[in-house]
Amino acid sequence: MFTINNLIFHKNLARIDFRQKSMIEFDIPNYRRIDSKLYEKEKRKLLIELVKLQNWIIKEKKKIAVVFEGRDTAGKTGSISVLSKYLIPKHCRLVKLGIPTARESKNWFQRYEKHLPDIGELVFFDRSWYTRALVESTMGYCTKGQYKSFMKKVVPWEQKLRENGTEILKFYLSIEKGTQKMRIEKRKNSPLVYWKISENDLKGLDKWDIFTLYKEQMFKNTSYSEAPWIVLNANDKKIAVLHALRYILGSFDYPGKKLPKPKVWTENINDYSLTINKVPFNNLSYQQYKVLKVMADAE
Repeated sequence: MFTINNLIFHKNLARIDFRQKSMIEFDIPNYRRIDSKLYEKEKRKLLIELVKLQNWIIKEKKKIAVVFEGRDTAGKTGSISVLSKYLIPKHCRLVKLGIPTARESKNWFQRYEKHLPDIGELVFFDRSWYTRALVESTMGYCTKGQYKSFMKKVVPWEQKLRENGTEILKFYLSIEKGTQKMRIEKRKNSPLVYWKISENDLKGLDKWDIFTLYKEQMFKNTSYSEAPWIVLNANDKKIAVLHALRYILGSFDYPGKKLPKPKVWTENINDYSLTINKVPFNNLSYQQYKVLKVMADAE
């Protein structure tokens, strides 16, 4: 594993060689101190660039698949929702498959082939074929033979897709155990999103270490130069969104590209806010925000 800080500012990002690297931990230190107003400004600038990128994908007849993986509550669905909000629906799709049928379970790759991007299309996968390497293996939903078969075949399968013109970006949203536990508790106690909690979520928390083992195996065996795993710290969902946007935009050269450098934000900006038990707290310092965040109401 290695860390790349501010990689997206390299003008030849798309041509950087990642060979011999197990994965990329993508991090922009300045984002750790961003406040709500600057987040909205930065997000807007990056979403404008993403629309430019989509127009290029359509015009140049590209096929782009963006995979989001991670533990339950990592923010996969929310991140995709932000990224896709202003994209042209006709040329953008979300793929979020449910429980596989017995036939789909036996023909794993075929299950996803029919959902891959068409010409001129950008497709986001909210969990993907890597469900077999993570959730299914952790929860015992697939056999040992099915797991081994997947791990042996997935890289050649992806390489064949790339040879046929499908480009793949693979994001893993990483969260700490305490963060997941806190988010699950917030959801359970929220009258708005309690329905998001399933029995699987609770079981997954108990199988944290098993999931970690399979995650590391996935990184080790399925990250390669053309499609490395990009690990984003998702303990703060907003920061994860900005990192995902910047990595995607930095991976392609498209007309009119104006990818702005993030400003140097400081911890002295007193513009943080949150709500605890329906009581708003505004004009907080960064340190105050960090202390109180654990008690904040579910969003």
